[in-house]
Amino acid sequence: MLRISRNVVISDDEIEWTAIRAQGAGGQNVNKTSSAIHLRFDIRASSLPEVYKERLLAMADQRISKDGTLVIKAQQYRTREQNREDALARLQALLQAAGETPKARRATRPSRSAKRKRMDRKTQRGRTKALRGKVQV
Repeated sequence: MLRISRNVVISDDEIEWTAIRAQGAGGQNVNKTSSAIHLRFDIRASSLPEVYKERLLAMADQRISKDGTLVIKAQQYRTREQNREDALARLQALLQAAGETPKARRATRPSRSAKRKRMDRKTQRGRTKALRGKVQV
């Protein structure tokens, strides 16, 4: 069981694990062992609340495919168990981020003095640049 929040829990049978060979350097042993982990999580078929599903599918994340499958590849550690824990932690962090409500944006306006200061800086900068031209004789 993976706990996302107080009310949201994912059962282990919703997560699909695949052991694969890790990429990169590692000597001869890397060619023999399958220590990397592919974690697959079907967002649409999961028991997540609809709010979580909508936010996850709306994310511009390359790990989420068009059919709604989240794929996390963990190969940082040398053992399969550590990579499995790493993949679970990354899944949990992603789901917790999807559960947070985004802060509502309030439209603001710059103050009159801020506008005036900005225009003064622009005017001064323009004068400085105008002095860089060719000298008229």
